[in-house]
Amino acid sequence: MAKKIKTASASLTIMTNIVLPNETNSLRNLFGGELLAKMDRCASISAARHCERRVVTASVNHVSFNHPIPEGGVVVLESKVSRAFSTSMEVYVDVWLDDPINQKKIHTNAGIYTFVAVDEFNRPIPIPEMVPETEEEKERFAAAFRRKELSLILSGRMKPLESVELKKLFQEPQEPKKDKK
Repeated sequence: MAKKIKTASASLTIMTNIVLPNETNSLRNLFGGELLAKMDRCASISAARHCERRVVTASVNHVSFNHPIPEGGVVVLESKVSRAFSTSMEVYVDVWLDDPINQKKIHTNAGIYTFVAVDEFNRPIPIPEMVPETEEEKERFAAAFRRKELSLILSGRMKPLESVELKKLFQEPQEPKKDKK
């Protein structure tokens, strides 16, 4: 049986919510933890769409809090699988503050989550490959491999010298060899 290949766009998930008073902190902005939960839900749907299986959150690799989201604000979360590995996948989540009255959208946050597809016994299972199409998807796809290598090195499951992509970032540029005549 041929291995299934999917595009990043096939996993696109968009969630829209209004920030309610019980979701805010003392500054009347969305609590960071509330946003993390929303991002995890959105990303998990993208992961499940990609592999058509149950998924579990393996890690939250990065989250940036760049702009507050006020009470009453419309928050839009967009997630897509950025890269699929053998049983895990990285999902990138972008968060926007949408102001429909003034017709403005502000990119407030971004996050990178890792999910693992599991069977009925919660054991990891193989997932489809993912092919990026847009320039942004291609950039995120390439960066996902570097992040995976870094994660493996930091967890002690890979030696730094075994790295393929990270090693390239830290090597001195080589002088081109001159032809001997």
